[in-house]
Amino acid sequence: MIQLSREVVGTLNARVQAQRDSIIRFLRELCAIPSMDSQIHAVNERIRMEMHQLGFDEVRFDVMGNLLGRIGTGPRVIVFDSHVDTVGIGDRSQWDHDPFQGVVRDGAFLARGAGDEKGSTPGMVYGLALARDFGLLDPGTWTAYFFANMEEWCDGIAPYSFVANDPKVKPDYVVIGEPTRMQVYRGHKGRVEMMVKAKGRSAHAASNFLGDNAIYKLLPVIAGIRDLDPHLRSHEFLGKGTISVTDMRVSTVSINAVPDEATLYIDRRLTFGDTRESALAEVQHIIDQAAVDGVSMEMLQYDQPSYTGFRMVLDKYFPAWALDEAHPLVQAALKTAETVYGQRPQTGKWNFSTNGTYWAGKAGIPSIGFGPGDEVHAHTVNDQVPLDDVVRAAAFYAALPAMIGGS
Repeated sequence: MIQLSREVVGTLNARVQAQRDSIIRFLRELCAIPSMDSQIHAVNERIRMEMHQLGFDEVRFDVMGNLLGRIGTGPRVIVFDSHVDTVGIGDRSQWDHDPFQGVVRDGAFLARGAGDEKGSTPGMVYGLALARDFGLLDPGTWTAYFFANMEEWCDGIAPYSFVANDPKVKPDYVVIGEPTRMQVYRGHKGRVEMMVKAKGRSAHAASNFLGDNAIYKLLPVIAGIRDLDPHLRSHEFLGKGTISVTDMRVSTVSINAVPDEATLYIDRRLTFGDTRESALAEVQHIIDQAAVDGVSMEMLQYDQPSYTGFRMVLDKYFPAWALDEAHPLVQAALKTAETVYGQRPQTGKWNFSTNGTYWAGKAGIPSIGFGPGDEVHAHTVNDQVPLDDVVRAAAFYAALPAMIGGS
């Protein structure tokens, strides 16, 4: 395998810049294809075409409908993970530009999915092809996958499906392309999603004393959750856990009737020291203290079929994870960025959740994040990514396997 000499790095960066127009055009075409609600077939067809043109050894869809592009057949396996589904656009009147065609402002491309997370796809696809061309991805040493997947509605389900349904694939390393501001990220908090349901009794609102209002039964639970949040534990790297009531659904026969059922939805962010069991116990304790009949709690499950009809039922539990800064993969990533960009980046963490909940949190596979963009723009009408970083990221993705090999 070729070492990352100054001459090789200079030539690699020059080749990346020579492909700038192709990389940016690829990004803009990806964002122009709507892929909300995990409907990723059309955008993955566009990616499939690009990987074929770049000479990937194999390009295929998995049973869930995610796309895999492979280079090499070696024993060491690295996966480059980029989710290509997006949230919706919300209120169209809030956008001052076409959310799919996008607009360039101050060197950034603004469009739905530009930063979260289609922005990492061009660099990963072109970077792996460049790694092969420059001898930085020895096909006898490495098997490298680009994995274009769905993530927005259930973090980690796509990689879980990928690994569970392809037993020959056992990744040694994963690179997650969620936005990191071109820093090396090494973890984030986890999450448990749950609901609390109250059963009441319907009555005409004019005779409300004949009913049992399900909403009122949940008031002490809401207050308890609000009051619990400031007291949750914190971790020096991952930060403080949180708990929030994020939605409420009410069942009533009429707006002139006492509701007979009400449901709270709760998002509990987990830091180290929190567990699924402890998070559930906290809410159950609040319910017990409220001492109200007809109130129950349960963890949510994800059971929606993908666009292919594939269904995988999972508890909505997503563990926290972090790699130590001294971990060889983190150090290889830092050395790679320093070598190709001339400056050593910082390490950090995401505030939101990623597929790392499965890769590192459940499967224990060493994982890092590296991608253009800043998560603060995710899910907003300012969803964006700096175009220079979209292009520059290709050099990092191309060089990383060689640095892991030499670390």
